Amino acid sequence: MLSDCEKAITYRKSIRHFKEQDVDIEVVYSVIEAARWAPSGLNNQPWRFAIVKSREVKEKIANLSHYKRIFLEAPVLIPFFIDKNSIYDREKDLMGVGAAVENMLLKIHHLNLGGVWLGEILKAKEEVEKILEVSDNYEFLGIVAFGYPNEKDDKPRKRKDLTELIIREIL
Repeated sequence: MLSDCEKAITYRKSIRHFKEQDVDIEVVYSVIEAARWAPSGLNNQPWRFAIVKSREVKEKIANLSHYKRIFLEAPVLIPFFIDKNSIYDREKDLMGVGAAVENMLLKIHHLNLGGVWLGEILKAKEEVEKILEVSDNYEFLGIVAFGYPNEKDDKPRKRKDLTELIIREIL
């Protein structure tokens, strides 16, 4: 029997279709609050976030991506960044941002919402930074799109067998 934690990890999946239903700003803040508690080297917390609900701004971002429909359909976009002034080790800090994003996705799932981490938009990194008018101190790393899901699939996702993932055991 799976614990609540194991269920969240096993059953969370990327949702790419959303209902036309607004997400309350307090819910958005609670998702970012979950990110705040991610681990980071030296507790430097290098992640930063923007909140985009504006249709006009979503359209500008969507026009830069192959996944235009997702950007337009999702009620909320959370572009995420690394704060260049907080970096002490780039690789470790990027892993910390990844942990923060996973915390957001798990929180979104816990709230019975759906979300997806979009990285293809990085091909237009500079354009997105200009659209969002962020300081040069912040490097754009991707976007979490989320809202009320308009798709249902309660089956666990397929994953490689554990034996394919463990490259060596040193016991």
